[in-house]
Amino acid sequence: MCGIFACYHHPDVQKFKNTALKMGKAVRHRGPDWSGNWIANDTILVHERLSIVGIDSGAQPLVNEEGTVSLAVNGEIYNHRVLRKGLKKAYNFKTHSDCEVIIPLYLEHDIDAPRHLDGMFSWVLHDKVQDRVIAARDPIGITTFYLGRSSTTPGAVFFASELKCLHPVCDDIISFPPGHVYDSKTDKLTRYYDPKWLVEPTNIPTKPVDYMELRTTLEKAVRKRLMAEVPYGVLLSGGLDSSLIASIAQRETIRLNELVKKSSGTNGAINGSSGEADETNRLVGIDDSNELRTVQVLPQLNSFSIGLPGAPDAVAAQEVADFLGTKHHTFTFTIEDGLNALSDVIYHLESYDVTTIRASTPMFLLSRKIKALGVKMVLSGEGSDEIFGGYLYFHAAPSAAALHGETIRRVDNLHLFDCLRANKSTAAWGVEARVPFLDKQFLATAMTIDPAEKLIARPERIEKYILRKAFDTTDEPGTPAYLPDKILWRQKEQFSDGVGYGWIDALKDNAALNVTDEMLANPKEEWGDDVPDSKEAYWYRCMFDEHFPPYCAKTVMRWTPTWSDQTDPSGRAIAVHNQKYDDKK
Repeated sequence: MCGIFACYHHPDVQKFKNTALKMGKAVRHRGPDWSGNWIANDTILVHERLSIVGIDSGAQPLVNEEGTVSLAVNGEIYNHRVLRKGLKKAYNFKTHSDCEVIIPLYLEHDIDAPRHLDGMFSWVLHDKVQDRVIAARDPIGITTFYLGRSSTTPGAVFFASELKCLHPVCDDIISFPPGHVYDSKTDKLTRYYDPKWLVEPTNIPTKPVDYMELRTTLEKAVRKRLMAEVPYGVLLSGGLDSSLIASIAQRETIRLNELVKKSSGTNGAINGSSGEADETNRLVGIDDSNELRTVQVLPQLNSFSIGLPGAPDAVAAQEVADFLGTKHHTFTFTIEDGLNALSDVIYHLESYDVTTIRASTPMFLLSRKIKALGVKMVLSGEGSDEIFGGYLYFHAAPSAAALHGETIRRVDNLHLFDCLRANKSTAAWGVEARVPFLDKQFLATAMTIDPAEKLIARPERIEKYILRKAFDTTDEPGTPAYLPDKILWRQKEQFSDGVGYGWIDALKDNAALNVTDEMLANPKEEWGDDVPDSKEAYWYRCMFDEHFPPYCAKTVMRWTPTWSDQTDPSGRAIAVHNQKYDDKK
């Protein structure tokens, strides 16, 4: 992940430059490798870089040869080579960066440029000739992005990767909506990502599930995300989603290594245009038969897990790693470690949502360990539960139509919950998380399946049945298994539960020590209608207020299950959980 800060139409941009650089420095944790800035007209772009692709020449902001278009990007564009080859007009690329292609795309397609991108991204582009800014965020909001305005500088528009860059200079901040593009010509946000399943939620799909299509589309999504010139790995909790991603990534890593050996490459590069080179390029999703510089060939795939000693996820993760043959790293943390990190976690998350903080704390601690090992990119399993109705409360879905509507709502709000968690917990330590389940093509496949196929009907059809079935190769003789049966068909554990049941219990106990009954009954006046419904929620909100002014709260949403009266978001609070709260001891 990189970090960006930008201000358009500032009344004195030269005088503002020092402040802009300071705001950019506030997200240097996201991009510790290099810093850059660019001023044109009354606009400044600031960039803090984490180098993963084009590491030798991809410093930002990127500027075209004429110096008329500048660009600051946080993200990865997986189809950048295909886009380069498809340009109608020749463009003199100055770097190997996957992001530079956005400039000629804008020159050819104007505000429609984001429609052509396949990746995760937040970017701000300035056209000096038109004195115009275009800003866009990826379809689901995998990368975090905010838009701000200030009553003291009316007419100026601010953009940043995190709230902490904006609240010192803005008093009106929103979360930049995913799948939208901002145009300073109109001063409006417009949706560009508009698949039918998203914009017509009452139109219920009737397409039968195609297990082969589901499997191959996810495999392709993982393959794209192996684009890197630095060591990478996978987050492996031992649950279904992360285990599937690890399994596919390990298969592709092994296959790629074998092909590289055959085609006489050095340093991971494949030279010439042999059939093996073409096949390797096809496998990793790169349309360039002459050069393969965007894949780091690893002798063994790294996998990482964390938990309290004896945590259910850690045990399952080790079993998956042994089955797959990854180079596995199991880290443990103590409850005291987690409690000590809470304030820092909330500072980086910029949220007070209970379930997000519970799950982010171990992920935050794990990311620091990963960075210490020299790994800069990891694959993660976010999005599957939202797409397939995998949370345990989906057992209570009253109908297929209701389930479909709830999956759309969950996917549409991922940028406020799991995407925010994955992005900011890892970026806090200069690590990038990529999420294959939220690939555009995979979403187009999975979200257009008849939702009746996703309904849970125990014991025959447990949560995420069709995803499990797509990777159950027991009916295909001679085909190696993706996962052991006990993992493939393991009950859903929310990450905050899976790291060890004592973690949430400790959070509740400590919240009770810090928040009295009287405090809970008398919330702060500045919170308005956004009143905490538990001592734990109250505790987190107070920590949030220590870092951020009250107007930042409107960028936060609280996660609660549907079709349930419960207020605790833990999976253990659902009656169908094998170790629900009543049984935990």
